[in-house]
Amino acid sequence: MGWGGQDFVIAIIAISTGGWLINNWIRARHGYPVEDEWGGKTSKAEDQAAQQLKAENAELRDQLDHFADRVKVLEQIVTDKGLSVATQIEALRDQPALKEPQA
Repeated sequence: MGWGGQDFVIAIIAISTGGWLINNWIRARHGYPVEDEWGGKTSKAEDQAAQQLKAENAELRDQLDHFADRVKVLEQIVTDKGLSVATQIEALRDQPALKEPQA
């Protein structure tokens, strides 16, 4: 086998392809993104599902924080002003009814 012959070129291509296959197999086995045939990285479907779950989780946490704030406001209304609101309602009931303007 000579350095400039066809066999040498085929051997280099075979070694390069084998190394690429072994590299991708090791990366896939350990959970790293795998190279596609054009040198770009492709992520596993599990990673995409995990990203979707993280986004949904963040959205639900934001909603929970919003509702927790609303509950705090409602608790303040019920506990702080509960008696004064009832007193104001009763005071409005005791007032004489206003006459509506006639057209």
